[in-house]
Amino acid sequence: MKVIVMGFGRIGSQVSKLLADQHHDVTIIDHESIAGTRIDPAFKGRVIKGVGFDRKVLIQAGIEQAEAFVASSTSDNANIVAARIARNIFHVPRVVARLYDPLRAEIYQRLGLTTVSATNWAAERIYQELTHTDMDVRETFGRGEVSLVHLEAPPHLFGRIVHQLNVHGEVMVISITRNEQAFIPIVGTEFQEGDLINLVVLSSAMDRLEEMLGLGRR
Repeated sequence: MKVIVMGFGRIGSQVSKLLADQHHDVTIIDHESIAGTRIDPAFKGRVIKGVGFDRKVLIQAGIEQAEAFVASSTSDNANIVAARIARNIFHVPRVVARLYDPLRAEIYQRLGLTTVSATNWAAERIYQELTHTDMDVRETFGRGEVSLVHLEAPPHLFGRIVHQLNVHGEVMVISITRNEQAFIPIVGTEFQEGDLINLVVLSSAMDRLEEMLGLGRR
């Protein structure tokens, strides 16, 4: 996949490395020179100095053939302008913009732009860690609306069936590890002592899940 990454800060550099390590064709655009210690000598992509929303710079970077564009500079405004140009003018199929202000995310999503805000993600993770200490939140999706939760089955669940824990659109058990073997449970599967459970749950339903599990808030 041909990818253009605008901005070579912490996010941009990590994304570029991840993509390049998986043998994607990566071109970096940054307004400063990033030669020397700022870039891994083993990096096999291209580096272009310039402004990521300048049409000439984008064309030089190969925007007309790009399959993905990542706007990850330190400026929300620059990221959004560049993302809209990539999506609306050059019709790049996959466009993601990094945002520092999470309050803007909803506005830009209405424009059809995919945004990522570490502020929202970090705040949600801190909240989960502080208020749901009996459950291990392994991953969050979107802007933190959905969480992947891992826990050992509490005694409250022994002998109950999986269906009793599932809540349509809010909570779903996706796997159980029993005797070191994982499997996907069916409706009639019963929880047993020692079961390790993975669930996906809406963040707004975490309190409800704790109630069903018989766990207390801390």
